[in-house]
Amino acid sequence: MAGGLEPHLEALRRELRGPAVLSVLIALIAVAITFLIWRFVQGRRSSRKAVLLLGLCDAGKTLLFARLLSGRYRDTQTSITDSSAVYRVSRDKSTNVTLIDLPGHESLRLQFLERFKAAARAIVFVVDSVAFQREVKDVAEFLYQVLVDSTVLRNAPALLIACNKQDITMAKSAKLIQQQLEKELNTLRVTCSAAPTSLDGSATGGPAQLGKKGKDFDFSQLPMKVEFVECSARGSKGEEGEADLEGLEKWLVKVA
Repeated sequence: MAGGLEPHLEALRRELRGPAVLSVLIALIAVAITFLIWRFVQGRRSSRKAVLLLGLCDAGKTLLFARLLSGRYRDTQTSITDSSAVYRVSRDKSTNVTLIDLPGHESLRLQFLERFKAAARAIVFVVDSVAFQREVKDVAEFLYQVLVDSTVLRNAPALLIACNKQDITMAKSAKLIQQQLEKELNTLRVTCSAAPTSLDGSATGGPAQLGKKGKDFDFSQLPMKVEFVECSARGSKGEEGEADLEGLEKWLVKVA
């Protein structure tokens, strides 16, 4: 009986040693490795629950922060430290993120970004749409520093450019702000010849490549998804009215 089975067992052994089975094993190993990498990336992303509010002084970050949390208007002043709070992104969901309002003063903003950048799931970069024309170079310089940071490049948090103060007649549109920022960022990457340093003080080994070499810069070339919205933390009726933050609130639901 055993002798009769031996030829069949030998044939099975040869089959298992064949190239077809080897290909299947390699494919299974590749799938397993891909799954483990995906779980690792998802685990790292889920540990990043902060949404950072960045921008120059007087862009309206703190009022926007207050409006998102309470819906109410309140007088604000230039921040010299961070403020944070848990924000429920939807009334129908229990999903929360941590909103962190960071100071916009030139002497403080990078050190506070350094402190919180690794925890950023997303970044809201707030722009004063009224003062934008005269502040465009400063806005672009700060945004450039954020975009070439090694941690930000590696984690690629979702980025929203919130064009605030749209309730004021002289406010620039989101489309114009996008075009002007792309132009200024393109100029900055050409003129910044010195090798930048990451916010943690470590050298990057040369200028970070913003966008695609040989092409004019646009936001679609970045590793993170970038969107623009028009908003108003004051609202069209000023202190007594509701803020116009619908686009921002919808974006927060998406990135949470």
